[in-house]
Amino acid sequence: MVSKRFTARTVATAAVLALTATGLGVPANAAPTNSRTFTVVAEDGVAAETAVAAIRAAGGTVVSRSDEVGMFQVSSDRADFAARATAAPTLIGVAEQKAIGRKPKLDRVEQEHVTATSAGAAARRGTKMDPLDDKLWGLEMIRADKARKIEPGDRRVTVGVLDTGVDAGHPDIAPNFNWALSRNFAPDLTDVDGPCEVPSCLDAVGTDDGGHGTHVAGTIGAAANGFGLSGVAPNISLVELKGGQDSGYFFLDPVVNALVYAGRSGIDVVNMSFYVDPWLYNCTANPADSPEDQAEQRAIIKAMKRALIFAHNKGVTLVGALGNNNEDLGAPRIDESSPDYGADPYPRPIDNNSCWDLPAEGPHVIGVSSVGPSGKKADFSNYGTEQISVAAPGGFARDGFGTPTYNTPGNRILSSYPLKVLQEEPISLTIPDPKVDADGNIDPRVATSVFKECKANGECGYYTYLQGTSMASPHAAGVAALIVSRYGKPQGRAGFGMSPDQVEQHLYRTAAEHACPEPRLQQYRNEGRDETYDAYCAGGVNFNGFYGYGIVDAYAAVKTPLKPNARP
Repeated sequence: MVSKRFTARTVATAAVLALTATGLGVPANAAPTNSRTFTVVAEDGVAAETAVAAIRAAGGTVVSRSDEVGMFQVSSDRADFAARATAAPTLIGVAEQKAIGRKPKLDRVEQEHVTATSAGAAARRGTKMDPLDDKLWGLEMIRADKARKIEPGDRRVTVGVLDTGVDAGHPDIAPNFNWALSRNFAPDLTDVDGPCEVPSCLDAVGTDDGGHGTHVAGTIGAAANGFGLSGVAPNISLVELKGGQDSGYFFLDPVVNALVYAGRSGIDVVNMSFYVDPWLYNCTANPADSPEDQAEQRAIIKAMKRALIFAHNKGVTLVGALGNNNEDLGAPRIDESSPDYGADPYPRPIDNNSCWDLPAEGPHVIGVSSVGPSGKKADFSNYGTEQISVAAPGGFARDGFGTPTYNTPGNRILSSYPLKVLQEEPISLTIPDPKVDADGNIDPRVATSVFKECKANGECGYYTYLQGTSMASPHAAGVAALIVSRYGKPQGRAGFGMSPDQVEQHLYRTAAEHACPEPRLQQYRNEGRDETYDAYCAGGVNFNGFYGYGIVDAYAAVKTPLKPNARP
C-alpha cells in the first residue's frame, strides 16, 4: 500500500474546473482568485439540490459535484464558510483544501530500494515465459504461469488501476491499455507535485509521473508477448483511474470520483493500493482531534463508504492493500503519522470501533496482506482477522534469513516502471545521481534492481523492484480478473461481467490455505526489527490473521468450477 501520502489540500481554480471534464462534476462559474476551496459532504438521505442550497446559504459556490455520493467541491471567499456549512443540519462536514507546501514523503517500505545501493545478486526463481519472468517468484507462487494455459484473461474484462497513473507507452502495458475508458481525476498540485506540465494541470491519460501505478498495472496485466515480463492476467484490459498525485498523496475528491466513474462505466475490478490522506485512520470523534478535523474525517468516512458501496452495487470487484504499518487492524496502535499533510502530525489514540483505515476497512473491499518468497508474512504488512481477506506476494526484502537470498532485491516484486521516473529517482538517499541517465542507460550501481529490455526497433521498457502490500493487492486483483474472464457472462447492456460477490466467494474458496506459523507470535529479530514488529497470528487453517482464507491461487481459481448455485 502507498503509505506515503498522496493528498494535498489545495487545488487551483483551473485544476478544480478540469475535474468537470471527467463528466463527474457539474461546471459552475469560476471562483474568484482569492476564494478558498472546500470539499463538502451531505448527510444521509439529503437530496443533492437540498445540499446545494445549504452550501449556497453558507456562502459557497458549487464548482463540481458527485451526486451519487453526496459530495461537492465548493469555493467560497467567506472566512466563516466552514463553520457555517458544518453547522447546517443537511451537511456532514467540510474539508478545506489549503496549500501548506509540505514536501512529499517517501514510503518507508515501498521505497526502501532508494535507501542504499543494491547489494548482491537478484534472486532468480520462477518459470520463464517472458524474458524477465524468471525473476517473478510471485507468479509461480500463485500458479499464474499454469493458470494462463487455461485462462489468460478476456479482453472484455477491465481492471481499473486507481493509482498515480499508468505509463501507456511502456511496451508491456501498451498492448493491454484501454484508452477509451481511462481517465485522470487528480490534477497536479503544485505545492507537492511541482510545476504543472500542462496549462490545465491535468496530465494526459497514459502518463505516470509517480511510477507506483505503472508498477501495479504491470503485475496485474503486463502482456505475455515474448518481451520484458508478464502479469497475472496478461490478456485483460488495463484502465487508468488516476486518483493519486504524482507525489504519492491520495485525496478524497479524486478517489471518490474515480470509484463513481468505475461503477458508471462497468469496470470489472478496481485495485486500490493506497489509503486516503491525510489521516491514516479516519475517526468519527477522536478527542485528540479538533472539531474541524473531526468533521473532516466524518466527511471522508461517509463519502468513501458511499463510493465503495456504489461501485460494488454497479458490479465492481474492489481489491485493496491492507497497509504497511505492521499492525493488527483490529487492534490499532497510537497513530503518530497523521495528519501527513496540512499540519504537523501528533499522537492520536485510535478507537477501533469508531476509526477506519480507508479504503482497506471500507465495505466490500477484499483486503490483501503481503508475503515474501518463503510464504512468511512480510514484517511490514498489516494483518488481523477483522479485515484480512487473502494474502499474496508483495515482497519481503529481509525474507530468507541465513540464506544467500537474504536482503537481496529479488525478494521484492519486479514490475514495469516509467523511464521518466527512473531518470528522476536518486540512486539512494545519499547518492543523488539518477538511476537511469538521459540516454536511457542504467547506472551500474543499481544493475541488480533496475532492468532494461529493448526490441529490435529500439523501443525499450524499464523495470524495477518494489515491495509492500501495494504489490500484493495487484496479484489478487489479477486473479479476480481471471475469475471474471473464466466465469463471466453477458450482462445485457452492461456487456460482459460477473457479480462481485461471486468473484469474492470464488477467490476465497480457491485460495491456498495456509496455517499460522508456530510459534504464533512471530518476531523479526533476525531481520533487524524490534518488538514493534511482533505479530500474533490468530485463527485456524481455514482463516487466520496472517493469510485470511489463504494465498491467492490463480490456477485453482480458473480450474475449479463455480459452485452449482453460483450465479454470475
